[in-house]
Amino acid sequence: MRVLGIITARGGSKGVPGKNLKLLAGKPLLAYTIEAARACPALDRVILSTEDAAIAELGRSLGCQVPFIRPAELSRDDTPHLPVIQHASAWMQNQGNYQPDAVMVLQPTSPQRTADDISNALALLESSGADSVLSVSPVPAHHHPSRTLRLDDEGFAELFANGAPVRTRINRRQDLSEAWVMNGAIYACRTRLLSGPDPSLYGDRVVAYRMPIERSISIDTMDDWAEAERALLRQP
Repeated sequence: MRVLGIITARGGSKGVPGKNLKLLAGKPLLAYTIEAARACPALDRVILSTEDAAIAELGRSLGCQVPFIRPAELSRDDTPHLPVIQHASAWMQNQGNYQPDAVMVLQPTSPQRTADDISNALALLESSGADSVLSVSPVPAHHHPSRTLRLDDEGFAELFANGAPVRTRINRRQDLSEAWVMNGAIYACRTRLLSGPDPSLYGDRVVAYRMPIERSISIDTMDDWAEAERALLRQP
């Protein structure tokens, strides 16, 4: 497959102001994702999509291509990922004369993602014939869907999944079925999914790439930042 890696990094951030340029364990957060992407031979091209001049300059200094500046209307707090990826893919096809078979979305908020993770996820996408692949990590037992509760208007609790009484919940961790959560590190899909009457980053057949929980921190808050920094500083 010809795979276009798209690193998405906008300038605005409320949870961690300036996070893409902020030093994490001694280097900019953005650098971790660029380094992993550039070390992955499975990615045919790697580009950075940003509206921020300083982020673009840092990306270029780290050896990443910045073929365009993302439009402001695609850089708001509430902008979903799909139109950002559609814009990048269309630009590369129409202006860059480059037609990938698949696109890989890489968010800088997952600094522990490795080049092997990217390669293995893409190998899984190709071998499975799926429409897309995304990375997942195991749900800790105390957050398991079978133990999650919802509260009614009077504050009384019941099981979230089926409304059953709390006394029916599964108590032993060993009896819980496996549950997984998307960790945000990897999204890749066939390019054809980005256009047509029902565009999507997922399609109907989604294969999961499993990552260990210790490598799945996604940075959205300062607490996440501190946790990621401690984890990175512990690495040999």
